Amino acid sequence: MKVVYKITYPNGKIYVGKDLTGTLNYFGSANSKLIESDFSKEEMRDFTVRKQILWESDTATDQEVNMKEVEWIKALQSNNPAIGYNRWPKLASGNDDSPTFAP
Repeated sequence: MKVVYKITYPNGKIYVGKDLTGTLNYFGSANSKLIESDFSKEEMRDFTVRKQILWESDTATDQEVNMKEVEWIKALQSNNPAIGYNRWPKLASGNDDSPTFAP
């Protein structure tokens, strides 16, 4: 089973990732230092995250899963530093300073 999932951290920020093997305890490759910078040492002592499956397939190719992951990152804006921890695809600013997504 291939999946695209969302991790929600205690501060409400999210990370969207993919798992090509359907492993229950895989939580992605978000930048640990980036996440740790948002929490105090005390907050890190009792830390709960939530993992939700957003999309799954038994038949999708790895390329299709990659495309679904990007679709969900854009839809949930998890590449916006105010919302989430994804740093790709890069979030770009338009001329009017409203968030737009880089191709």
